[in-house]
Amino acid sequence: MKSSGTTELNTFYPIKPECQADVPATRFKPRAGKTLSQRRWQASFSQDGHLDIAKVLRRIQRGGVHPSIKGEVWEFLLGCYDPNSTLEERNELKQRRRGQYDMWKAECQKMVPVIGSGKFITTPLIDDEGQPIDPSLVGVQTSDKKVVQWMQLLHQIGLDVHRTDRALDFYETEANQAKLFHVLAVYAWLDNDIGYVQGMNDICSPLIILVENEADCYWCFDRAMRRMRENFRSSASSMGVQSQLATLSQIMKTVDPKLHHHLEDLDGGEYLFAFRMLMVLFRREFSFADTLYLWELMWAMEYNPYIFTKYEDPDRAKTKGPSPATNNKHLKQYGKFERKNVKTGHTEENSALSVFLVASVLEIKNRRILNEAKGVDDVVKILGDITSNLDAKKALNEALKIQKKYLSKAKKA
Repeated sequence: MKSSGTTELNTFYPIKPECQADVPATRFKPRAGKTLSQRRWQASFSQDGHLDIAKVLRRIQRGGVHPSIKGEVWEFLLGCYDPNSTLEERNELKQRRRGQYDMWKAECQKMVPVIGSGKFITTPLIDDEGQPIDPSLVGVQTSDKKVVQWMQLLHQIGLDVHRTDRALDFYETEANQAKLFHVLAVYAWLDNDIGYVQGMNDICSPLIILVENEADCYWCFDRAMRRMRENFRSSASSMGVQSQLATLSQIMKTVDPKLHHHLEDLDGGEYLFAFRMLMVLFRREFSFADTLYLWELMWAMEYNPYIFTKYEDPDRAKTKGPSPATNNKHLKQYGKFERKNVKTGHTEENSALSVFLVASVLEIKNRRILNEAKGVDDVVKILGDITSNLDAKKALNEALKIQKKYLSKAKKA
């Protein structure tokens, strides 16, 4: 029998009847007095719209966000809006951003008319020479390298969109799939450096479901990618996630040398088995609803009050950063994880909370890995067993303990 919490979640993220047996059970349940409710959320704003972010972070870190308000709360957690702004300022910014997105989308539509039509494509548009395969699908013929590369990506985006979260009712309609396609296509057009890489669809999909307006979705995805973009960078010699894997190796070597050396003996010292967890933030290890819960807990714990300024005005953010003598009242505006970094002056780019979360999963499975793993395949199997059996909050609290231990040992070293 399903609990009322799970039934409630299924009304927000309904699963297709034929897929229910294959979908992992959901552990997250909204809890009165712990989960950020709609009433609590509205009460956190002053009359002119300033948000008491410290109060909101406390509540999210205790019990996540109620499904009915996830989208609007995430816009703040991801740095789309400044908690110190007024409602009027945010509305003005929102309208400006929507206009900007519409302009970019229209630019893309001129080149590929299917964009903005409520449909999407899963077949190649152009051949290796840049010539249109089906001229009716291509609005302009060009040898411009940027345009050609982007058009070649659209086919892969379409295929990935078709495969994304197929168990959810939401993607039964082509219009919703097209929304995901449009946001990824526009993002790929604007990001000259990375464009589109498989896995971005997994990051974008929850935003499409939670945020109704497509332009607002785009800006949320843009902010999420600013955190995770380096994960998707790859060259002939390296992958973006490798720098995080190197940090993971350093953390494990410091906090659990015995386990680290055992993994090295198994040829797993590069921690490549954790690649997917870090790349798409545990999307494959949790049910859809539990992934949302995990992400909001992480983003609340990593929250930095300068995030909006950092994204909107990077030069100003450099001069506005916190001083070591940051007072306690100000420190409450940071999430638990980021607060510890600020206090200790630890600002390594690659030591995101997700890296400590993988370390916490390894620690949870420490005994089994030491006793049973005779090769890297065994490690992968043992970690695979965590699917849908991992308690997100418990694992993150463990990650915070590992962070504390690591910073303390790293300081003495």
